Amino acid sequence: MESKYFNRYQSLCKSLANLRMSRGQDKDAPFVLPATVQNFNLTFDLSWKVMKELVTQEFGLTDFAAGSPRETLKSAFSVGLINDDRWMDMLRVRNTLAHDYDGQVALRYYDDIIGDYYVLIESLVMDIEKYYKE
Repeated sequence: MESKYFNRYQSLCKSLANLRMSRGQDKDAPFVLPATVQNFNLTFDLSWKVMKELVTQEFGLTDFAAGSPRETLKSAFSVGLINDDRWMDMLRVRNTLAHDYDGQVALRYYDDIIGDYYVLIESLVMDIEKYYKE
């Protein structure tokens, strides 16, 4: 895999490690909730971009809207990179958090982010690691 793609994968791994730090933290502590949301958004964005690279480079699919997270998730599902409908939920939550000005949405989804969503992204990283070994 080209180094640009490997660098994005490494960024995904680092971002996931940052998100891991939110697990077990008190969401009412200063900076925990905003940092969790920021790390989740970045980790999710890196996830779908890495998926896009794999779908096009490794699986040869190019007939989808490459700039669209939704289309990328659908394509990744079709080739077996992901196998859980909660990825679409994650996309919806990520989009909703972009308009969360008082933190109420973040509070509502905090447990999902550090629970289910973290586990899904971690599973993706472990599953695709073989594509990024240099």
